[in-house]
Amino acid sequence: MRIGGFLINDSMTFLYTLGQYLIFIRKAFSRPEKGRIYMKDLVLEFEKLGLNSIILVLIISFFIGAVLTLQTAYNMQSPLLPRYLIGYLTRETMLLEFSSTIVSLILAGKIGSNIASEIGSMRITEQIDALEMMGVNAISYLVGPKIVASLFINPFLYIFSVFVGIFGGIIAGIVTGVVNLEDFIYGLHFSFNPYYVTYSIIKTMFFAFIFTSIPAFYGYNVQGGAREVGKAGTKAVVDTSIAILTANLILTQIML
Repeated sequence: MRIGGFLINDSMTFLYTLGQYLIFIRKAFSRPEKGRIYMKDLVLEFEKLGLNSIILVLIISFFIGAVLTLQTAYNMQSPLLPRYLIGYLTRETMLLEFSSTIVSLILAGKIGSNIASEIGSMRITEQIDALEMMGVNAISYLVGPKIVASLFINPFLYIFSVFVGIFGGIIAGIVTGVVNLEDFIYGLHFSFNPYYVTYSIIKTMFFAFIFTSIPAFYGYNVQGGAREVGKAGTKAVVDTSIAILTANLILTQIML
């Protein structure tokens, strides 16, 4: 019976948290502040969430593309398998999963922890309370621009990641000699399905919403001091990663 009680309590806690999260999201998109102030914050968020992540995405995508090419080549020992499949498999992996899901998981760790820490610090130093005392919709003011900026910039990061990963694969293939340029390029064009790009961009937008809104929710509801802010950041990253993987499974089942 205790196990059943624990399950009931956990379910009730989850439903309560989910309800609070949905209310939080509704407030994030209701009664926004003056348009000029909102746009100014939006531009700042483009820089914080997008431009500051480009170097990280570039490095990771380049080396993953190179590794994918080498691993694919070393596992294709049969002479019956054409070498252009190396370029084909590298392209498919970058398009369908790595540049959308894995990059979003990485950004969830980088961006999510920053958002939770930033808003959580504002909560414990009573800056959010001061905004609310002045009649400002603090959630819309602090969280709305982050979500909108992330929804806009994350598809561009996805496209950037795909091109950098493929470029890394080309460089690795040529330098190591596992595949020549002509075969790799042919593989990139082989059996290309444009819908995969649409599918992955839609996924990245869902993931962008998740890895900005969930950390903001945890940061906004922090109670205590600096230790609680750190715990909120850790919990936000863990729950965001689980949510992204769950959304990935659901979207893949629906869209493919």
